[in-house]
Amino acid sequence: MLTNYGIILASGMGTRYSNDVPKQFVKIAGKTVLEHTIEIFEKSSCIDKTILVITPEYRQMAEEILLKNNYKKIIKILNGGETRKESSYIGISSIEEKEANVIIHDCARPFLTQRIIKDCVNALDNYDAIDVAIPTADTIIKVNSNIIQDIPERKNLMRGQTPQCFKLSLIKQAHELSQGDENFTDDCGLILKYNLGEVYVVEGDTENIKLTYPSDIYMADRLFQIRCSECPQNADLSQLAGKTIAIFGGNGGIGLGIANLAKEYGASVYPFSLSNGCDVASYSNVENSLKFISNEAGKIDYVVNTAGILKMGKLSERSIEDIKAELDVNYIGSINVAKASIPYLKASKGGLLLFTSSSYTRGRALYSTYSSAKAGIVNLTQALAEELSTDGIRVNAINPERTATPMRFKAFGKEPEDTLLSVDKVAEASLKTLLSDITGEVIDVRR
Repeated sequence: MLTNYGIILASGMGTRYSNDVPKQFVKIAGKTVLEHTIEIFEKSSCIDKTILVITPEYRQMAEEILLKNNYKKIIKILNGGETRKESSYIGISSIEEKEANVIIHDCARPFLTQRIIKDCVNALDNYDAIDVAIPTADTIIKVNSNIIQDIPERKNLMRGQTPQCFKLSLIKQAHELSQGDENFTDDCGLILKYNLGEVYVVEGDTENIKLTYPSDIYMADRLFQIRCSECPQNADLSQLAGKTIAIFGGNGGIGLGIANLAKEYGASVYPFSLSNGCDVASYSNVENSLKFISNEAGKIDYVVNTAGILKMGKLSERSIEDIKAELDVNYIGSINVAKASIPYLKASKGGLLLFTSSSYTRGRALYSTYSSAKAGIVNLTQALAEELSTDGIRVNAINPERTATPMRFKAFGKEPEDTLLSVDKVAEASLKTLLSDITGEVIDVRR
């Protein structure tokens, strides 16, 4: 069984990207581009070991990032060369095995999907060289001195991405043959130039963009804001045994579903809601509830806030008191829960779980305050994840599809059951997220 090595090329200075630091150290959605890209490889079940090739002048900054995050798969951090080709060869040459699979990826593509990595690694079972590409949506023209020379058929053209993947022996041979030839910035191009074999193409993704220009950073920030992660599947719910969980909004709907499932796996669960005297809009209510748990259980491992209300109406036709009451529960409530939880979760190195809605990506008419509050929850989650990372506290948000809860029934009436997500599925995803080591993520839960 060959070892799968990920090689992340983060040694570029970004001559087309003007900033005080290279683009791999620019922060997007609370983390540097470098962190986002490394975490893709950390989460991949297909990657065994990762090699980081870095700009020598920024090695200390990279090392500080590695120490802060305690990544498990990175085995080497190497100083890169003056060109991408040289940096690629440095990474490849550091692998000591005679044969292995190498997955070479540009750090400046922080939206690489797990599906692409898996497809690439699977393709290496049948091919020795793999490229990733997507069909071009634009007409490509060949020009000379601003005069069109040719317009190739679009159906035969694709846009290349990374990773590019190879059998180690093949890509080493290609680089050794090309010593002194700096006209290539593409590893697959070397395979073709020296006629070393076929290059198979794996389908890429339109979101697997490369950050090149300053405007790309803005676009990436927006993508991270609306992009959701999948529920972590490797979490074992039996690890809930002996854990102490506080659930606000825990006496109905999704909160009750989380409470019941957690109890099945041996957790001590403390549900709070208006029905037992806790209003999340009141900081003192939340604070007193957590003090009660701490005094009784001696610790709090996880805190969940599912409390929310859904009201319909045009902003112009609702009273300011009604609007404020909704925002106090849907947004201020999460702030209250988060702030009051910090001392307890810092002691336990635990996790905080908030809830957003699919309406956070775009405001909905008649639900302007609800949608905007849910967008605020996403920004709150990402900001808190960064603020609290040094305290060992993980903060994530669950983004469930339309779910069969009493709140939804009251707002929309009867709906076909097969169009709604079950509370049990949301509860399972929520608990798996709490048990995982991810932070700052919005977890999509779908039927």
